[in-house]
Amino acid sequence: MEVNARTKHLPISPQKLRLVCDKVRGLDALQAKTVLEYMPQKGAGFVFKTLNSALANAENNHDIDPSTLIVAQIWADEGTRLRRVKAGARGRYKPRIKRMSHLTVVLAPRQSTQE
Repeated sequence: MEVNARTKHLPISPQKLRLVCDKVRGLDALQAKTVLEYMPQKGAGFVFKTLNSALANAENNHDIDPSTLIVAQIWADEGTRLRRVKAGARGRYKPRIKRMSHLTVVLAPRQSTQE
């Protein structure tokens, strides 16, 4: 059984968020929380909150022990873009594009090796 959580419209570019996602993909869920807690990147906070949400979904909705879960899949998609304008030299148009992300975390039970 897979458990997922999704956070939309995060104010960070997907490229920066994917760097954090790559660090925790495949780790145990509780180990991933510890790793994210001490990462200095801004995206680590967003991934941490979404991972906590997925763990809460597993515990409350599906009665799964969080210590048996791993981060099976995690990805960041591109969201909407805020387009702002700043005046450039000689009155020229200088666009500022503020990117947003959608983050998805999928947790799955750890496969036992004693089969």
